[in-house]
Amino acid sequence: MDLGLAGRVALVTAASRGLGRASAEALAAEGAAVVICARGREALDDTVRAITEAGGTAVAVAADVTDPAVPERLVRAAVGRFGRLDVVVANAGGPPPGRALEVDDDAVRAALEANLLTSVRLVRAAVPHLRAGGWGRICCITSRSVRQPIPGLSLSNTARAGLWGWAKTAAADLFADGITVNLVCPGLHATDRVEALSTDTVSGPLGDPADFGRVVAFLCSEPAGFVSGVALGVDGATVTGLL
Repeated sequence: MDLGLAGRVALVTAASRGLGRASAEALAAEGAAVVICARGREALDDTVRAITEAGGTAVAVAADVTDPAVPERLVRAAVGRFGRLDVVVANAGGPPPGRALEVDDDAVRAALEANLLTSVRLVRAAVPHLRAGGWGRICCITSRSVRQPIPGLSLSNTARAGLWGWAKTAAADLFADGITVNLVCPGLHATDRVEALSTDTVSGPLGDPADFGRVVAFLCSEPAGFVSGVALGVDGATVTGLL
C-alpha cells in the first residue's frame, strides 16, 4: 500500500530511542523527511545515522520538549530546513511510578508538563503550517492507560487521560482543515522504558517497536484521512475494556 508520505515532512519528538525512534524510522522508510528531537545528542546522532544508512532523510535537533520555548523552535527548524511541515508525532518519556495518594503536587505538575502540555504546545505551533498546506496528520504517542488505568502509574494515568480529552476536542476542531488528530496507545513493547519500570511485572510477549512505528506511519498516511479522534490501542489485547 502506498501511504502517500513520500515528499512529506514529519516532526517526531523523543525520537532517539524506543517507540519514538521506531515511528521516525517508519515514516522515513515511507519517504518522509523526518526532523527528530531528544535531549541526548549521541543517541540522536545514532538514529539519524540509522535512518540515512537505510536511505531516508533525517535531521536531528537536541532539545528538551518540556521547555515551553522548544516546540515553536522545533517547528521553525523543520520548516526552515524543508520549507513545509505535514506530520507531527508528539512523544515524551513517561513519568515515574507512584500511587495515587502518594504523589505530591510537584510530581503531578511535572507529569502534566511532560505528558500533556508538551503535545499541546507542539500541535499549537505546528497547526498554522499544516493549515497552510491544506493537509496534516497529528499523532500523539500515549499509553494504554488512556483506556484502562495502570496500577501504580497514577501520574501517567492522569496526564494521558487529560491529553486524550484535549486531543479528542482538537480532532473535531481541525478535521475541516484536512488535519487529523489521533492517539496511539501502546501496551508493553521491548523498550528501555518498559525495562526501567520493572521486569518483575512484565509477563507474556512484548510488542516489537518496529511494528508499532508502522502503525503510527499508517495513521499519518494519506489513506487514513478519515480516521480522526481515535485512541488506537496497540497493546496485544491486554486492555480488557470494550470501549
